[in-house]
Amino acid sequence: MNKIVIDATQKKIFLTIIKSDSTHNISYENSKTNYEKLMMLIQEFLAAKNLKIKDISSIYVNRGPGSYAGIRNSLSTVKAINLAKKIDYYSYSLSDFDDENEVNNENIPNLCEKFKVKKNLINPIYLS
Repeated sequence: MNKIVIDATQKKIFLTIIKSDSTHNISYENSKTNYEKLMMLIQEFLAAKNLKIKDISSIYVNRGPGSYAGIRNSLSTVKAINLAKKIDYYSYSLSDFDDENEVNNENIPNLCEKFKVKKNLINPIYLS
């Protein structure tokens, strides 16, 4: 089961693919151009690891707090994937894991399970 973590809330866009036997990370500049082509960046990253969207079993997306544009675009992209491909997603916030000492993209799926983050529910947290 392959999973992808998407975090576009900060100064960079971070993508992580978690396979059963390996983890792959990539980051992109946080820019309007990259937000507009977020789906293309995801597809290119998957292709570089010999994967397609259909090979992903679940998606984890950071809902904030952070950049309004980054949150809006990443949540919209994930919702579109869910509607088109029926891939479940988990919309988390780092504040969901306040009791954890170490939080990184590689352990987000385990933390979502541990802290019972609800599936297919989006509740963005924007900085004002």
